[in-house]
Amino acid sequence: MSRTKGGYVTRRSHKKILKITKGQLGSKHLLFRRANEAMMKSLWYSYRDRRQRRRQLRVLWIARINAAARAQGLSYSRLVSGLKKASIELDRKILADLAVRDSATFAQIVAAVK
Repeated sequence: MSRTKGGYVTRRSHKKILKITKGQLGSKHLLFRRANEAMMKSLWYSYRDRRQRRRQLRVLWIARINAAARAQGLSYSRLVSGLKKASIELDRKILADLAVRDSATFAQIVAAVK
């Protein structure tokens, strides 16, 4: 059986990969095999880091809420349990935004919890 070459199909797929890795350093944007490795790694990093970004933002929100709550004389855990008991349904993102941008409203929420 004779060997078949890829022709324009292979060239097209190689060009697509090389276009994706355009900003990479060294041979990662010049050689197909190195570019393919770099692309696979970068796609894996982007997938992983989309999940890590959510984790990191939650940590940031909790730190901001804790700092603002302690300024009002309440710890973070007491604030969250008080919010649940008072059936105030605000998520951490909104609470952190209130703590940073609108401290008067945050103080009213803490007063409702106390």
